[in-house]
Amino acid sequence: MKQSMSVSLRRLSNMRSWRPLLAGLSRQCLLGALGACLAALAMPPALAQNDDTPPPLETASAVKAPATPASQVGKLTLDQQVKWLRAAQQSGALAALDDAQLVALFQSLDPLALPRYIKAGPNGYASYEFTMSRSERIRGQWPDKPDHMLVRLARDPLRIYAKWLPDGAHAGQEIIYDESKRADEMYGHLGGMLNVMPLWTSLNGALARSQSNHHVRDLGTEYIARQYLAEGKKYIEAGLPRSVQVEVKTIEGVRVVAFTFETPIGQPRFYAKKETLGLDLRHPYFRSVESYDNDGKIFERIVFETITPKTFDDSTFDPKNKAYKF
Repeated sequence: MKQSMSVSLRRLSNMRSWRPLLAGLSRQCLLGALGACLAALAMPPALAQNDDTPPPLETASAVKAPATPASQVGKLTLDQQVKWLRAAQQSGALAALDDAQLVALFQSLDPLALPRYIKAGPNGYASYEFTMSRSERIRGQWPDKPDHMLVRLARDPLRIYAKWLPDGAHAGQEIIYDESKRADEMYGHLGGMLNVMPLWTSLNGALARSQSNHHVRDLGTEYIARQYLAEGKKYIEAGLPRSVQVEVKTIEGVRVVAFTFETPIGQPRFYAKKETLGLDLRHPYFRSVESYDNDGKIFERIVFETITPKTFDDSTFDPKNKAYKF
């Protein structure tokens, strides 16, 4: 091996273009460098580099599609139906069904299958970024255009950064919330000319409530899942059947199974008289919700356009971040 490498070095030294380089290097140094390169080439690809980069969070699933066809799932036990939904979602088999198959599938399930599936989650991620469109009826007024927001969220502790995007209402606003620092307050500024005046304000204060019926902790896919499950308990407690209409829709480019629930009692016992929730076909959470009052008027519409798992450092939730305008 050393002899063949020495021959190679002699040949290289005869090349004019290599002479300046070889003049500054010892023979022993070159032998060591070439030896390291040859050793690396001889290694299997997995061992040739020390790559500690984690795999993408949204990698293709290795879960096998369930053996039971969708048309027969309604005949399974409740536990088996929930397991089937989980496997179909993770394998991509659920998203591969056509509209008619999806409607027939969810109409055939035990009424408790969907709540059990949603409760098992995950209804979100430990940390993620999402964009959302949100409209709410405030003091009886429906907005001319929805808020369009970019939100970064991390849990344990709950930390949130939200920015109102230029093409939506309240463009330019920003808020930061960190429950480990001030659990009952958020830091933010209004858009427009007042964006140079950041201030601390209560989560339930007049400023916060002037634009939303919710507070900042309600942002995220988890809130819709919790509300859906809480409403289900109310149906059981009231002894009411949870009638449902099932259809397939494409909302903001995302195909969902839309479930419309309507209660004969309505508000204030229930959050809404009627609600339509759009279930993501590749994840066990809802991508959209529309809520209607007792008069049939919509009072809330939320659509999660993009949802991307991400890891954030402390600067993401720091008002001093130079990318922000606090």
